[in-house]
Amino acid sequence: MPELPEVNRAKNLVNTFAGKVIEKVETVEDTIVFAGTTHDEFAKELTGRTVESAGRYGKVFYINLSGSGKMPVLHFGMTGMLQVRGELATYYKETPKTASTDWPPRFMKFILHLVDESGATTELAFLDARRLGRIRLCESPLTEPPISELGFDPILSMPGFEEYKRLVLKRSCPIKALLLDQSFSAGVGNWVADEILYNARIHPETRSNALTDQQLIALHQQTSNVCETAVSVDADDSKFPENWLFKHRWGKGKKAAHTLKLPSGEPATIKWITVGGRTSAYVVELQTLDGPVKKLTRGKRKPKEKEGDESDLSALTDSDDDRAPPISKPKSTGTPKVQKKRRKTVHVEPEPSTSNKTVRSTRARIP
Repeated sequence: MPELPEVNRAKNLVNTFAGKVIEKVETVEDTIVFAGTTHDEFAKELTGRTVESAGRYGKVFYINLSGSGKMPVLHFGMTGMLQVRGELATYYKETPKTASTDWPPRFMKFILHLVDESGATTELAFLDARRLGRIRLCESPLTEPPISELGFDPILSMPGFEEYKRLVLKRSCPIKALLLDQSFSAGVGNWVADEILYNARIHPETRSNALTDQQLIALHQQTSNVCETAVSVDADDSKFPENWLFKHRWGKGKKAAHTLKLPSGEPATIKWITVGGRTSAYVVELQTLDGPVKKLTRGKRKPKEKEGDESDLSALTDSDDDRAPPISKPKSTGTPKVQKKRRKTVHVEPEPSTSNKTVRSTRARIP
């Protein structure tokens, strides 16, 4: 899923169209992705206005337009992305072999037709295959939901150490779950959280209120460092540091072995567990559970963890808005079973009669 660095890349892309006029907006009706507005209202609100700039906060980005009116506020969800006509879309991790420049693109929700002073046109599309993204209109994006409900942004509003320490220590959930909580750190998703914890040498199950001052200092520094490093290369993972966990964390269940090395030069051991409802990668030799943390676990820990083990620490409720809802299985296209109709009986009162004979009630069959 697109996280802070990838969403910042999308913001940068939109900014390359500053000064262009939105001549026309094509939309596709989608009552789930268009939130609080309709696709027709969205198109009407944007048409004829000039793109002035784009901004980002957390995983949300918005477009500042000229004139009075509302601004588009966009969230990618799990599979959202932007695509310029004639170019491949900016995918989250790597561009699949099936990627295409066909136009209009598949899963398109809207296309902006942009015109510059010379009359040259460009088309920019918003795509969302799984329909977990959201398209909104806001008068003031930074002071209205969803942005107004988010926590600090590691790039834009990172708190000082003492305030950060206070925010962390007042919680007792696993630190990985806290980092994923968008009301705590906006923009930090699964891979960014794992990278922060790896560089800070903190186990993802460590209780937030059990962190030492040394761990808190490292966590505070790495939260900024990881995000700033990823943003500085426009989320191009080929330019991420070679010693980052990101380069090696995707191999769960695959035969190909990772090549991550410990500072000593020995091979690192990467394991995966579920914390805060998300699969978490960590390095066994560098991220350990020790000290007061063990006293906060429920029951005894197993001496060895297997890949994919569930954390024995409680998850943070509603902490991770990245989690996709379960996808319902499609109904079978085979021959449907014929269900027998159930016969119901209804008591029918007899009509009044002047006869002295007893009139029996009848039963009516309802097909």
